[in-house]
Formats: sequence, C-alpha cells, structure tokens
Amino acid sequence: QVQLVESGGGLVEPGGSLTLSCTASGNIARIYAWGWYRQQPGKQREVVAGLKGAEDDYIDSVRHRFTIFRSNTKRTLYLQMNNLKPEDTAVYYCVGGDENPLYWGQGTQVTVSS
Repeated sequence: QVQLVESGGGLVEPGGSLTLSCTASGNIARIYAWGWYRQQPGKQREVVAGLKGAEDDYIDSVRHRFTIFRSNTKRTLYLQMNNLKPEDTAVYYCVGGDENPLYWGQGTQVTVSS
C-alpha cells in the first residue's frame, strides 16, 4: 500500500543545484531504510545515497555534493544535489525498504547540461 511519488527533476547547468523530493503515503512503519538510486544512460542502476535512522551514506562520486534527509513528518525524503556534473545526468528513484528496496518511486529525470 506504500506509494512513493517523486518530484523536482529537471534541467540544470553544470555547477548548479537541484533538490529532489519523494513523498510517501500508506503504512511506512516497516520501512527502516531510505535511499536514492539512479540510472545513468547506458549504465546499471546504482545506489547513490542511503539513510537509516540518523545515519547517512553516499557513493564516493557524490559524497560532499549530495545530501539525503527526511522531513520532520518523516513522510518526505529529499536529495539535495549541489555542484552538479554532467555525469550526474540520470533517472533518479527514491526507495524504501529494509535490507533491500521494497518500494520504488516512478523515477524523475535529472539532466545536467549546458
């Protein structure tokens, strides 16, 4: 019954910033971990940021540029992306689960280009 709805994607120039949002509805009590995946053109889908409790982690290529966090209501997940690079161009998906993703958003396109 959980649904994740993403928003905030779009076209940005290199060096720009963008914040993605993911709002969860339904019973999220059993979701212990949240994250953002992305799929770059021609590449496998990869996790870029994860959040479990107060602990966040990132893939090396985005560390110190991206920040994952949740709203005070705990029903919205964010990914703040700074200093965007062309290689960040991808479809981004929010996910919720435990050891593995259980629920996925529909994906939102982020394009970094001049």
